[in-house]
Formats: sequence, structure tokens, C-alpha cells
Amino acid sequence: MSWFSSLKAKFSPAQEINEEKIQSCLEQFSIPVSQAILKDRITQLNIEQDNLQLSIFVYENEIDHLQQLHDELSAKLAQAGVKTLNLHVVQKKKPQNTSIPPTVNAVENQTLEQAKQQYQPQQEEAPIKKAAPTQTQIKPHPHIQHVIVVASGKGGVGKSTTTVNLALALRELGLKVGVLDADIYGPSIPTMLGNEGQSPLIENEQFIPIAAYGMPVLSIGHLTGDGRIPVAWRGPKATGALMQLFNQTQWPVLDVLLIDMPPGTGDIQLTLAQRIPVSGAVIVTTPQNVALLDAQKGIELFNKVNIKILGVVENMSTHICSNCGFEEQIFGVGGGDKLSEIYHIPLLGRLPLNASIRENADQGKPSVIAKDAAYESYMEIATKLQKSIEQLPHHHDEKRIF
Repeated sequence: MSWFSSLKAKFSPAQEINEEKIQSCLEQFSIPVSQAILKDRITQLNIEQDNLQLSIFVYENEIDHLQQLHDELSAKLAQAGVKTLNLHVVQKKKPQNTSIPPTVNAVENQTLEQAKQQYQPQQEEAPIKKAAPTQTQIKPHPHIQHVIVVASGKGGVGKSTTTVNLALALRELGLKVGVLDADIYGPSIPTMLGNEGQSPLIENEQFIPIAAYGMPVLSIGHLTGDGRIPVAWRGPKATGALMQLFNQTQWPVLDVLLIDMPPGTGDIQLTLAQRIPVSGAVIVTTPQNVALLDAQKGIELFNKVNIKILGVVENMSTHICSNCGFEEQIFGVGGGDKLSEIYHIPLLGRLPLNASIRENADQGKPSVIAKDAAYESYMEIATKLQKSIEQLPHHHDEKRIF
């Protein structure tokens, strides 16, 4: 298998696309200034119709010449039928020179016995450990007043559905709200907001968020194209993608950016806690014990990294039969109340297990837009959340420049 084939994440070219010419162009093209071969810097490529999307990494001395790289490469690729080139760029630190210094004969003109007598073993020095930054040390985003994460320790509890509806409800209450989908491995926000398959524009090497019901939104799902393509990345690459989505996006001035977190307490959660200024977290759970145990792990993690828990949302709290009207607590009773009591955090509200919530989300029209049976519940939860947000210290930093 050629290097070109091994890096292809998606390949559905138009008829005029010439794969051999594209491969040849990438093998011969040199990055301005450093003259490094571009092929060696490519981490992933997608071809859809006449659009080519390249993920590459560059070093610090090459950053100022990205526009030149883009223009020159576009001109070359046009000869292979490529009409649009999108570059996703990650900056890396240049590896240090690890060459071995020349050896010196330290015992020249000495006898072996003299050398043994003069030898003094060096004490092994402990490696220097740099402590991870805390939330108080992270600089605020210049355009975002508050970053609120919506999290759960377990998948399948309705976290993404809650995120999009809370965002829309907060917007209906008058706040300027954006949504960032940090669920790198299972992005569902594009489907729920009706913009699956759309890709963000890139301007001055920055993503332009996609508009959805008046909100700026960005997800890894907007970059991978077809929702069927899996994101098979190891931890460092996934966390790098999250930081790129947050820092290399032209977010407008926002009161709140809601981040839909992946389930669990792994690399992405730790990266977010150490590198993104988070004002608070909302925990989503269901009443059942298994979900509560995992939700507690999420709360404990946020407590350790000094991220304030703004409240708990109990999803799938109750089910009312559509035929007879009988109400039943399928997943148990009082799970949200238990978390609220144990950790002294507010219970923001309960949401029903209702087929209309799922149906509307699948159609790209969440409950707050469709005004279905859960609309009032989402609005009540958003109103309580807004009051909690108003009590948070402001994190806006007008002096910070990206």
C-alpha cells in the first residue's frame, strides 16, 4: 500500500480528479522557507468530488508562510482537477538536535589504576517536572465570556441532546450562545442541528463556525464529511483536534460557549481542564444506579481540577405511555436528587423519556425549536442555569490576541 492510500480517510472523487497527479504533486511540493517535502507532513487526506482536504503539521518558522503554501499548492493541484483545497494545520515544536557530541579520551596518558582512583560516579539528577496549569492560570478567551461543559461519566444518557436544547433555550432567553462538539469519536451535534455534511470555511487559517438556528457551531463531524467515517485517533491526536477546534476558530463574541463532552474521564477531559478556561460544568445522568456511579466519577474529576459544578440534569426521568397515559419510572427514581444531596449541587431539572425528543433531534429540529412536550422542561432548566451563570466571575479578556 502506498503512503497516499494509507492516509486516505475518504475518497469519492469527481471524474476529472487524477489521483496519480495529486500524489505526484504532493511528493514533489516543498514547503516555503524550510523546503521540506509536503508529503512527509501529511497526517490525513480526504477527497470528495473536486475538493481536497489535507491535515498537515508545520513548525513555528513556517507558520507565517501558510497562505503562500496554500496558494502555490492550490495552483499545482488545479492541474490534477482539484478546485478547492482545505488545509487543517497543527503547529508542532521542532525536535531538538540529539546528535552525540564527539568523544574524548579522558584517560589518555593515565594508567588504568590512576583512572579508577580519580573516577567519581555522578549522582543521578531527578528529571524536572513541570506542573500542569490550573484553571486560574489559563488565560480567558478574548470573545467568550463563559465556557460551560456538558458532561457525563457514561454514554447514552442524552448528553448531546441536552446540550443542543440547553444552548437553544439559553439563546431564547437572550444570551449569545455557541456550541462546540468535543465528542471527537462520536460527534452527533451536526445531525441534531440539521447541518450534517456541511464543512466550515477557512479564513486566515481559522475555521468559520457553521450557523445553526442563529448559533455558531463547530464539530469534528463537520470536518470528516460523511457521518459514517470513524475517527480512529489515539489520545494525543484527539486532544490536539479539540484544542484546534477551540483556539483556531473565529468565535464571535459570546456570553456562553457550551461544550458537548465525550463520555468518561480520559485524555480529552484532562486536556480541557488544563488548557481551556472553563467556568463550570453541567452533569447529565439518568436515575439508574449504573449511570449515577459514572456521573459521580465525572463530578469527582471536575472537583479535583477546580471546575465548578453548576448543576445536575436528570434525563429519562419518567415515561408516560402514549396509549393509556400510565406514568412509569423505567430507570428508577431519585437519581438526580441523590447526586444533588451528596455533592451539594443544585438539581436543575428532570426531563421525560419521550419519543418526540428523539424524533425531532434525528430530524435536526431539537425540542426547543419543535416546541414539543419537552420544551417547557428545557426552558425551566435553562432559566436556572442562566441564574447560576450570572453569579460566575467574568472571564472575558479583551487584551488577549490570537
